[in-house]
Amino acid sequence: MRILHLSDTHLDRTDAPNRRGVNATASLRLMLDELRHLQGLDAVVVTGDLADDGAVEAYTTLRTLIGAYARARNIPVLCTTGNHDEREAFAKVLGSGHLAADGTDRAESSFDAPERAAVSTVAGRRFVTLDSLVPGKIYGRLGRAQLEWLREVLRAPAERGTVLALHHPPVALDLSATQQAFGLRDPGDLAAVIRGSDVRVILTGHYHLQLFGLLESVPVWVTPGVVNRIDLTVAAGGERAVRGASASLVELDGPASPMFHTFHARDPRAHETVYEIDEERARAFVAEHG
Repeated sequence: MRILHLSDTHLDRTDAPNRRGVNATASLRLMLDELRHLQGLDAVVVTGDLADDGAVEAYTTLRTLIGAYARARNIPVLCTTGNHDEREAFAKVLGSGHLAADGTDRAESSFDAPERAAVSTVAGRRFVTLDSLVPGKIYGRLGRAQLEWLREVLRAPAERGTVLALHHPPVALDLSATQQAFGLRDPGDLAAVIRGSDVRVILTGHYHLQLFGLLESVPVWVTPGVVNRIDLTVAAGGERAVRGASASLVELDGPASPMFHTFHARDPRAHETVYEIDEERARAFVAEHG
C-alpha cells in the first residue's frame, strides 16, 4: 500500500500571500503538481491544520485541489483536524473527513462528541483519523472519551492492520522547546490503548519537519508541512521557518515496511527564511502559549 501523506496546508480564505508573504494555496498547488507522476497510490492522508484560521473557504479550496488529485487516481482522501482548524467548518465541507474519490463521505463509523474521529477501510487496511484539537491551544490532547472509543475500534483486528492519523505527534525532539511544549499532551494514554493492537503506523504533522520515532514499538512518522518547513540548523533553542512545500510517501507492504520518503517541491524560492526566532523569543512564546 502507498499513501501520500500531506499536512499543514494552512490554507487561507483567499488565494493570496499571507502576512509572511507565503501563498499557502500556491504551495499546495505546486506540491500536487510536482507529484503528478507519482504512481500506485491507494490513499491521500492529510493530518491537520488544513485551514489557517478555520475558514469554510479554505476547506473548500482543499477539497477542490486535493479532491481533483484523488479523483484522477480513484483513491480516497482522509483528513484530520489540527490546532488551526475549526470543527464546524471542517464538518460542513469535509463531513467526517473521509471522502471517496467521487467526494462522497465513506466513513464506516465516527466519534463526534465533540471531537471528530472516523474509521474507514482501504484495501483491507483500517484507517482511523483522530482529533487532537484543543480549541484555542497549540498543543493537542485526545482525551479519555475519544481514547475509549479508539479502544473499542481496535478490539477486533483489521484484515491488514490499522493506520492511525492525527495532527499532534506523540513524540518530540528534546532540542526543540516548541515541540516539547506543543505536541500531544497524553501520549502515554494513547500508548496504553494501542498496546497489543494491530496498529502498524501512526501518521502525524504539526511540527513542519520530518521526524521518526516509536510509540509502543509502533512507528510514528511526522511529515513536514506543505505551507513551509521548520529548519533547526539555528542556534540552540531557536527556530527558523523556511519556504518550500513538502510531502511524504508511506509504503506499508514489503519486507522493509513501513518505509517513508519525503518529497520537496522545486520552489525557486525554497529555503528563503519565512521567520526566525532566537532562544529568548522561543521561551517567551512557550511561556505564553504552553
